[in-house]
Amino acid sequence: MNRQRNRGRVMLATLAAVCAVAALPGQAHASDGPAAYTFDPGATAVRGAETNADAEELKPGSVYKSSIKHGQKLYYRLELDDTTDAYVSAVAVPKAGGKVAYGDGITISVRDLDDTRCSSGDAVFESAEFPRPIAAYAHRTVEKDSTTCAAGGTYNVLIERESKATSSPDAWDLELRYESEPAPKDKEALPTEAPEDWSSASPVPPAGKQERSGGSGFYDATSLESGEWADDIRPGQTRFYRVPVDWGQQIYTTAALSNSGKSTEYLGNVLALALHNPARGPVDDATLSYSGAPTSVSMDPLPPVAYENRYDSAADVSAMRFAGWYYLSVALSPDVAEHYGEEPIGLTLKVKVVNDSKPSPYRGDAGIFGVTDADRDMARSGQSAPEAVESGTMKMVAAAGIGAGSLLVLGLGAWTLLARRRAVPAASPPGTGGEPPLGGPPPAW
Repeated sequence: MNRQRNRGRVMLATLAAVCAVAALPGQAHASDGPAAYTFDPGATAVRGAETNADAEELKPGSVYKSSIKHGQKLYYRLELDDTTDAYVSAVAVPKAGGKVAYGDGITISVRDLDDTRCSSGDAVFESAEFPRPIAAYAHRTVEKDSTTCAAGGTYNVLIERESKATSSPDAWDLELRYESEPAPKDKEALPTEAPEDWSSASPVPPAGKQERSGGSGFYDATSLESGEWADDIRPGQTRFYRVPVDWGQQIYTTAALSNSGKSTEYLGNVLALALHNPARGPVDDATLSYSGAPTSVSMDPLPPVAYENRYDSAADVSAMRFAGWYYLSVALSPDVAEHYGEEPIGLTLKVKVVNDSKPSPYRGDAGIFGVTDADRDMARSGQSAPEAVESGTMKMVAAAGIGAGSLLVLGLGAWTLLARRRAVPAASPPGTGGEPPLGGPPPAW
């Protein structure tokens, strides 16, 4: 009877795994044209409070979904110790088809209960005035010889939205993420000054263009390694990609639009290129104008990833403070459709990561702030995070299926063996001349 139960459990586990694969999200927009932003399906709904006393707590390593209206100031709560560096990011997603103006955006800050600001960051629509996902982060870091925001206890996360009167009044969705940075091995021994210079010569990526289709959010961003990657992008669409950049490595990026024979109308700042670090903090951005001819834009040269970059006053240097997946987003203005049509335009990304990897400064597992062999494999194959999960789940399903099948075959074999044993003639009592019955009842399982 126990064997039957165990076999049933294996079969149920296999069925559950198959169902899990079928239910994996993140791929629904693959062929829908311009897709909505793909939120992390594991995000927990949370409501921002207008008073900090009513704020809901965010947990480390968690993702949340919220929203913010025009002019709102919303609070969320953190419970921190006196040693851990904490990062909270917010991705703001305006409604598709809406309108934004120069200066619209969000500001996020972490504050103690005396309203002392630990840090703040913003994401603002500037020259590229069209709706698309934008992201910013703020942090509480415990600095040597500083008492500001160093105590353990309750902290507030404040998110503020600014929108002009001419902008669409709809609420913006928010994707919030709270990450804790691992403790360094020896913080006292780490440098406290950021490097002053680094290589600014943009290297040539490996020859040979390959096709990779971008995702629709940070969650399902398509993995890239060094190379030249061909995609296309529709008016109003934002493509997401991610690149593993380890300690000591530099990333160089160029985005190019192909020509179009439909018009030569000049459109200013219609393509927006942005780079974000593993905590979704903005690193750098650039815009591109278009007049129907081939054109491209490159990110400014960035420093190698180093722990001490955090001490630099320049935001783009400070953001290169940890290793992990760096996220690229490319957005094309919906206004392009008026002169160039709704059809996609060819998009090429040139990515080059240089330098050998250096050891992690952290004690123990780096979590999202490190690069693993599995990450490099995903970048090589082009898998997004949900695709990697699906691939791993399918392997588990295959193994479970083989195990369940083997158990079933073994069970049938054992049944047959026992049946045959019962079928062997037993010695008849003297003088009876009787024959034992063939076979017999099947064994009890």
